[in-house]
Amino acid sequence: MLQKTKGIALKVTNYSENSVVAQIFTEDLGLQSYLINGARKPKAKIHINILQPLHLLELVVYHKDNNALQRIKEAQQYPTLHKIPLNIVKSSLALFLNEVLYKVLKHQQPDPQLFHFIQQSILWLDETESPLANFHLSFLMKLSKFLGFLPTVNQDQKPFFDLMDGVFTHSLPPHQHVLQEPHTTIFHNILTASYEASHHFQMKHADRIYLLQKITDFYRLHTENFGEVNSLYILEEIFH
Repeated sequence: MLQKTKGIALKVTNYSENSVVAQIFTEDLGLQSYLINGARKPKAKIHINILQPLHLLELVVYHKDNNALQRIKEAQQYPTLHKIPLNIVKSSLALFLNEVLYKVLKHQQPDPQLFHFIQQSILWLDETESPLANFHLSFLMKLSKFLGFLPTVNQDQKPFFDLMDGVFTHSLPPHQHVLQEPHTTIFHNILTASYEASHHFQMKHADRIYLLQKITDFYRLHTENFGEVNSLYILEEIFH
């Protein structure tokens, strides 16, 4: 059955001499694996270049329920990303976001709201002229809403954040998975800020690294088989 859908490229694996399998998160079909024959040939109809991480796609696909590998009839970049592929900071952030998304979307069913959020975040990153040192922190916390573990923010500021229970608390929890001041306040600010406002929070390089590690721990605690994030060190180098 032919179907039109939008997609976000996540991962490409070589399949044979010239073919690939592309993991694409689609708006209407969830996460799908597509076999694309000849994608690595110079004159390929669907070239591997348009399948780079987080590229936005318009697709016409052949879809059969329960097939492990689907096929694509037509694919084109739309809208085209102009700055992410050419800007080292933006491309490094895209690499990190892509790695996290691939981990959390492994069994993802269709979720148009989640798709729209990711798509709009990618476009914002591509187009913005704002400083980006806190963008990835903000993205991770906004994403947690769609994954079902967004922390509840109360009006009264509490000094601790329990990463296991996902709550702010007045008392120190009996385990090591916790944020304490001054990181609790910074974390609270990140939670409630828009992308546009997130760069206004001033923090030291060491605090940003620490927060990123703790937020990654938060994901690990609430996502099955999350594992390690290999691109963390790239961000630590870029935002120093």
